[in-house]
Amino acid sequence: MSEKNQIKQYLLDVLVAITAGLIVSVAYYFFQNSNGFAPGGVGGLATITYHWLDDKVSWAVLMIAFNLPIFILVSIFVNKKLGLILSLYIITQSLGTEIFKWWGWKPYCAANNAEDFEIVFACIATGVISGIGFSICLKRFGASGGTYAISALIKHFRPATNIAWVALALDSSVVGISFFAYGMKITPVICTLLNLFIANIVVDSILAGVRNGYKFEIVTDKPEEISKRLLEELGHGVTEIRVQGMYSHTEKYMLVCIIRKKQVGKMMKIIQAYPGSFASFAKVNEVFGRFRG
Repeated sequence: MSEKNQIKQYLLDVLVAITAGLIVSVAYYFFQNSNGFAPGGVGGLATITYHWLDDKVSWAVLMIAFNLPIFILVSIFVNKKLGLILSLYIITQSLGTEIFKWWGWKPYCAANNAEDFEIVFACIATGVISGIGFSICLKRFGASGGTYAISALIKHFRPATNIAWVALALDSSVVGISFFAYGMKITPVICTLLNLFIANIVVDSILAGVRNGYKFEIVTDKPEEISKRLLEELGHGVTEIRVQGMYSHTEKYMLVCIIRKKQVGKMMKIIQAYPGSFASFAKVNEVFGRFRG
């Protein structure tokens, strides 16, 4: 890669980190911090500490204090660039809340006099908005916070270790501690669980890709007729493979075609028009190349 492209990629990395950090800071400032529940992972521990200290120490300071040392270790032992980018991401995320506060923007609870049950709305908003920020960071860098950084460090020093338990342990500890931190109330626990659940769904959905589709495998003895209809009516290319049925030992053809979700109904009608054919299909998470819907 040329030096010019390297600089371009580095600037793009910086822009992505700042954008993702600001998006997450919107979720935390406007919907989470003022409504008495914590996110998962290292950020959750920082938020609970902020609540325990009765707002005497800035939430932004605690977020940086909890996360930055981990990212510095990642920079030293795992990947220097990743550590620096994650440091920029968490600093932006933390300072963003201070900027919103300095501008005088009121969070959801204070601005709307929300009742207790309205915390659920804040919880949903936190999960959706923070999930978008997490997924942007994950898609670009493969990491989005302290939990991922801790996993990377463990994997570096003990490659054979199964690190799946790291996120579970951190999230479980936050859920458990939040019960005691917020006055032994069940609502903060439910909100933390709901927030984690929604954020993970959003991350999974975005990482799965917006350019998804369905791959059909059609076994038929009329490949030309079906292929022509697929090309003309659905507008997608078709791959033909010669196959042999092991029951009848007759030669047939398997047509492979990837289509959009909205075209499944049309595909079914085309296949049903040829009684001697059958098909199976599966969801494709991401389609690259010259694929048009």
